[in-house]
Amino acid sequence: MQIDTRAATRRLPLPPKLGGGLPLLGHTLDFLRDTQGLMRRAASEVGPVARFRVVGKDMVLLTGPKVHEAFFRAPDEVLNPSEAYKMMVPVFGKGVAYDNDGERMMEQLHMLLPALQDQRMRTYGSVIAQEVDDSLSTWGDSGERCIVEYAQTLTNFTSSHCLLGREFRKEMTEEWARVYHDLERGIVPIGYIHPYLPIPAFRRRDRARARLGEMVSEVVERRRRSGTVREDFLQTLMESRYKDGSALSDHEITGMLVAAMFAGHHTSGVTTAWTLIELLRHPKELALVRDEIDAVYAEDPELTFPSLRKLKRTEWAVKEALRLHPPLFILLRAALEDYEIEGYLIPKGTWCIVSPIVAHELDEVFAEAKRFDPSRYDKPRQEDKKPFAYIAFGGGRHKCMGNAFAILQIKTIMAKLLHEYDFELSGDPIETDFSGLVLGPKLPCRVKYRRRG
Repeated sequence: MQIDTRAATRRLPLPPKLGGGLPLLGHTLDFLRDTQGLMRRAASEVGPVARFRVVGKDMVLLTGPKVHEAFFRAPDEVLNPSEAYKMMVPVFGKGVAYDNDGERMMEQLHMLLPALQDQRMRTYGSVIAQEVDDSLSTWGDSGERCIVEYAQTLTNFTSSHCLLGREFRKEMTEEWARVYHDLERGIVPIGYIHPYLPIPAFRRRDRARARLGEMVSEVVERRRRSGTVREDFLQTLMESRYKDGSALSDHEITGMLVAAMFAGHHTSGVTTAWTLIELLRHPKELALVRDEIDAVYAEDPELTFPSLRKLKRTEWAVKEALRLHPPLFILLRAALEDYEIEGYLIPKGTWCIVSPIVAHELDEVFAEAKRFDPSRYDKPRQEDKKPFAYIAFGGGRHKCMGNAFAILQIKTIMAKLLHEYDFELSGDPIETDFSGLVLGPKLPCRVKYRRRG
């Protein structure tokens, strides 16, 4: 891996260009119609470093562990996420996360850490398990339901309970779920290019963000008036201070709560659904996972944190579902200065892209890459240990801080579901929904269930 920020002083070629496209528009239409297909074609036809143009902006797709390392290790002064993720500003809010310089953003992100540290993680398993039990109390002995809708609602509740506290969880209503859904569905590919277009998805997003701010402010104000102090993330944010001693505003608290929810829920709902779907598609793997779950339950019916850590094969199934169906299929950085990678000049102003969905399909990195094979994470293979190969949670200093919580959450849900019920897929074959930036199963996505004897 070669990276040289003095590239401007050398005569280097530009990365090879993807063929096709239109005059002036370049590959804009391809990007909007089928972003994943465009990236797959770029990697296949051009190679590890591939250039194309979208709405007058040069983009370079980097594919493979060697160039992934250059992408993830580059300092923010060279490759900057904030410039590329301005589309998240309307979601998190002005002055929150990506709407800051690097130092301010890292200050805010580090405020998330107390909710994701080991001491609190140990308490989350039982909370999640109780939420699952409560959700299953209405299922009965048999039936049929949409696994995606169920998983998204459940992970919304579990994430809020674990990360934001019991009080906030009890405040949640159907309105909260609806508002959060509209906010989440406002993240669409066109937002990378222009996040403020007057389209229905963005109008719903903006209304949802405004209403969410009102709801959070009401909870914060009630807590302040009552003088109640709780051991939860909301309290942590209310007490957090910047280096200059200033406190977070209610607007910033709302934005950080949304960021925390995205870390805990944004990917977990669809990954829970994909994990169950893939196990049902592969009965032998399902049997191995269920045997492991039943053995753990036999030793510890309460499913405590130490027992959850024993669910290795279950965790491998979750990681394999994440590899085949990475919820976030595109990661971006904006080049703030010229630099070199693998002998090519990446000019200032270029957007660099890494795509987990393309990266995880490389047969030279993952054996039979398109096959669901949880054993690839077992010794001696451990294919996810290859540096910068498995990037479902990103990499480098901006790697998702919620990855351990997400895995714990999905493992707990899968253990409860598979211990209580038998499942089978129902209806048409399940495909991927590429309409948003979070790649979940296309609806309807129904499963039949029957209580185990």
